[in-house]
Amino acid sequence: MAKTAFVTDSTAYIPASQVKQFDITVIPQVLIWDEQTLLDGIDIQPTAFYERMRESKTMPTTSQATIGAFKEAFEPLVEAGRPILAILISNKLSGTIQSAEQAKAEFPEATIVIIDSEAAAMAMGFQVLAAARAAREGKSFEEVTEIARQAKLQTGVVLLVDTLEYLHRGGRIGGASRLLGTVLNLKPILELQDGVIEAVDRVRTRSKAQARLLDILEERIDGRPNLRLAVLHAAAEQRARDLLEVAANRLNPIETVFSEVSPVVGAHVGPGTLGLCYSVES
Repeated sequence: MAKTAFVTDSTAYIPASQVKQFDITVIPQVLIWDEQTLLDGIDIQPTAFYERMRESKTMPTTSQATIGAFKEAFEPLVEAGRPILAILISNKLSGTIQSAEQAKAEFPEATIVIIDSEAAAMAMGFQVLAAARAAREGKSFEEVTEIARQAKLQTGVVLLVDTLEYLHRGGRIGGASRLLGTVLNLKPILELQDGVIEAVDRVRTRSKAQARLLDILEERIDGRPNLRLAVLHAAAEQRARDLLEVAANRLNPIETVFSEVSPVVGAHVGPGTLGLCYSVES
């Protein structure tokens, strides 16, 4: 049985050690800034990105991972006879899946399955890792694919953003648009629901918002076992570490992950964003 190959994109935030351990191919998303085309996490890293964002008079735009990048990734895997499972950012947030589908068409004889994670960040990363662990345990490609599809129902992400300005400007605001124009200084709490960013709540102070974020997370987990938990942050490292510590003490996860919001996502959510991603079992 050929070894299943896993492909995802740079918004998954899977720790480098696990990318290596499970031999995961990560396709970079694209950032465009002052006529420069930069590959997410390769040509520009989060720290440099947020520093530049603070100083720049211009703001970046983003573009999905290219067809060429997927073709380049698929080709050696196809030549090796490996079936490919690609788990990618929500189709409602990015055109990445269209790029992957067009690249797939170049390999009509190959086994390539593309799954819309309906997520991003480690909510997507946990889906990839659930499938990769199943493959490591000897599950067939069909079984691994079904596990990946089921993992969508067991993962999620809740976000606390300082402002909706970036999401609004980038056209990724979804149902959270109903919070636009509300009282200043309210901190919006958002959630990816069916691949779209939706508003969950808005809280007046940052400390109360972080407490509410934890309450919402606990509601979503609903006591289900084997919690895996990830924090993400955009230029808010200490707040993220404190949040992860509190969340871990409260919820006793079997795994924790600390991650930064990549430049391509950071361009849409803005600095100061915090998030919690989770994966549970039924």
